[in-house]
Amino acid sequence: MATDQLRQMRIALAQINPTVGDLRGNSELIASNVAQAAAAGAHIVIFPEMCLTGYPVEDLALRPSFRAASKSAITQLATRLQASGLGEIVAVVGYLDQIDQAVDRLGQPSGAPQNAIAIISGGEIKARYIKHHLPNYGVFDEFRNFVPGNESLVIRIHGVDVGFAICEDIWQEGGTVAELVKRQPGLVLVPNGSPYERNKDDRRLALVQQRAREIGAPLAYVNMTGGQDDLVFDGDTIVVDAQGGIIARAPQFDDGLMVVDLNLRLQSSDPDLILHQDANAPYPRITHGVAPRLDEYGEMWQALVIGLRDYVLKNKFKSVALGVSGGIDSALVAAIACDAIGAANVYGIALPSKYSSDHSLADAAALALATGLNYRVIEIAPMVTSYLQAMRLEGLAEENLQARVRGTTLMGLSNQEGHLILATGNKSELAVGYSTLYGDAVGGFAPIKDIYKSDVWALARWRNALAIAQGEVPPIPERSITKEPSAELRPDQKDSDSLPEYPVLDQLLRAYVDEDRGATELAAAGFDPALISRVIGLVDKAEYKRRQYPPGTKVSSRAFGKDRRLPITSRWSE
Repeated sequence: MATDQLRQMRIALAQINPTVGDLRGNSELIASNVAQAAAAGAHIVIFPEMCLTGYPVEDLALRPSFRAASKSAITQLATRLQASGLGEIVAVVGYLDQIDQAVDRLGQPSGAPQNAIAIISGGEIKARYIKHHLPNYGVFDEFRNFVPGNESLVIRIHGVDVGFAICEDIWQEGGTVAELVKRQPGLVLVPNGSPYERNKDDRRLALVQQRAREIGAPLAYVNMTGGQDDLVFDGDTIVVDAQGGIIARAPQFDDGLMVVDLNLRLQSSDPDLILHQDANAPYPRITHGVAPRLDEYGEMWQALVIGLRDYVLKNKFKSVALGVSGGIDSALVAAIACDAIGAANVYGIALPSKYSSDHSLADAAALALATGLNYRVIEIAPMVTSYLQAMRLEGLAEENLQARVRGTTLMGLSNQEGHLILATGNKSELAVGYSTLYGDAVGGFAPIKDIYKSDVWALARWRNALAIAQGEVPPIPERSITKEPSAELRPDQKDSDSLPEYPVLDQLLRAYVDEDRGATELAAAGFDPALISRVIGLVDKAEYKRRQYPPGTKVSSRAFGKDRRLPITSRWSE
């Protein structure tokens, strides 16, 4: 029975940071936010995708004990909310479920796990919805981990028929969206686990607006925050009206509860379940806000800081250490680390060799002074000499020996003092193999592995400009930004001795690595054929190095690792 009559409903969207596998901690976080939503007068509170288990759970979904623990935890949560006097509010909570008594068969994930949301009210799970569209591209392997649902869900809540979808369900044409268009709900709620990518927030908003217009109803999109391994989630929770107009939008990357009042159609659909037949009585409305957007490098910086912060904290490290060379890469990583966990917990180690210049040590010391990180100098020349006395190494072997002595020294400090070692290589170097295995590639996390060298410089300038605007000391020494890059492994060495100039190299790498353009397309785009051949050869040859590099925060649409998976042994050549 459709009607043009509108009534109020207050919804709360919990933009929170769960941890994979921490069912108890995530339950506490959820219960706390339900209490806040109830105190704010909300009728519904909606949480991100799989927030009870954390996301993505990857192959934990295939483990029977984990599925059982998730199902038990969601039931306990419902009971707890009722016992805490929170049974009146409707809570929409993502969790891991399964098809009970499913028979394992070839081509289906073992145990038939499902990506689900529970609709909780009155101490019970009143209904559940199973994600229909399982992404199997980029960083997602959901065909491997879940069995899809095939039924839509509409529930009448305070007289309003509310439809549900989960993340990828609204990114795909047809299916869930087409079903909701037919069923004409008065409100659509969408929990999400949508990782950050550069410039993704614009595409996300446009999609949410498009789906609201298609369905003809307001749409509330809630996304999680925080870091999980190499992913980082940026929040960007959005509520739009039936015409796609923005009603409210949460700050990027910040944890919090966004409470919104909506005017909604009553009894617009044919619901699967009726929780409340009657509409809410009118009440005073609250004022909503649209948080200002961060600029491009502000987004990237927050992603890098939060990705590192949560990797450190969620894996229970107390501190990080890194080699500080006076160059731009280590300076940028140090600044990110100081913003992430505080300078008191960051240890910068200068590791000069006989080829290190005086200005490199001076710039490393200036970095320490500007940021306040812990700083010490360990000379590696005596250790290198001992190696060379024991075995004859020359040329590239001698250069790499210096890097490996540095790596061994850092790992020794990690074992002795408990630091997580940060690798400081950037995406340009990683792409062409300009790194030394068991040398500058050592570490437990690589904060800028998905940042091309051109953006390393841009981020450094952005962070220094932010410090100046806030009346603070710029963290990154100006000379580290302006001087020509060098590994300083031989006299007067420059990166340009071995590599094309970075602005040109990065353009070619973006086309080949991020966009998968072949040699013919690259030549048609105007790149020099000799340069194409040289760079592609370097990239393809370095696949074995990238496989052994530490994880690091993904910020691009095509990061090395889960996004881009190529065979090490291959005779295909462009």
